Amino acid sequence: MDNWREWRKYRRAELIALRESIAEEEHRCWSSAITGLLEQGFPSLQKSVVGFCWPHRREYDPRPVMDFLRKRGATLALPEVVNKCEPLRFRKWWPEAPMTIGTYEIPIPDNTDPVTVGAVIIPMIGFDDLGFRLGYGSGYFDRTLAVLSPRPVAIGVAFEILRLNNVHPQPHDIPMDFIVTEGGIYRVTVNRLEPISTEECAAENMRAMG
Repeated sequence: MDNWREWRKYRRAELIALRESIAEEEHRCWSSAITGLLEQGFPSLQKSVVGFCWPHRREYDPRPVMDFLRKRGATLALPEVVNKCEPLRFRKWWPEAPMTIGTYEIPIPDNTDPVTVGAVIIPMIGFDDLGFRLGYGSGYFDRTLAVLSPRPVAIGVAFEILRLNNVHPQPHDIPMDFIVTEGGIYRVTVNRLEPISTEECAAENMRAMG
């Protein structure tokens, strides 16, 4: 697609508007379902350094599952924009951590210790049947996933109504490893999203941790 930038700009605005129109009860119900799936499907996160994003414009709010993970041993971190063309830096976060306002008016830790994440729960404006994410267009997560070694497990989260057939991925785009919606957990394979049970997902991730 030659005009993929314009196409994404249009779809991005359309999907954000759709997300912001979700009724409060549905948003709460869907968010609760995603939280439950993350808790049950990814017990390995309890022993990891987990990056997440402060909720923005009615995204899924990951703070309840972050609280669940922290109480079971996880170290939590929020991303910080260092420079427009550089990867994100993750800083340690806990409920009483000092905070400041960062890029896009989103809260970030105020000079807490930088950490290396083993997994990241990544919000998605939209996603497609191949596991590619439609984000806000700045490319921060793609740049970050491309350079971190070992690469953290990328878990995309969004509501099912934000699913697209194709986001027209470009060479710089990096697919998620897993996608979680209120409808279930999907493993991202070469050709498609593969639904998997919470038990299978949990076992797979625990094996990957060794």
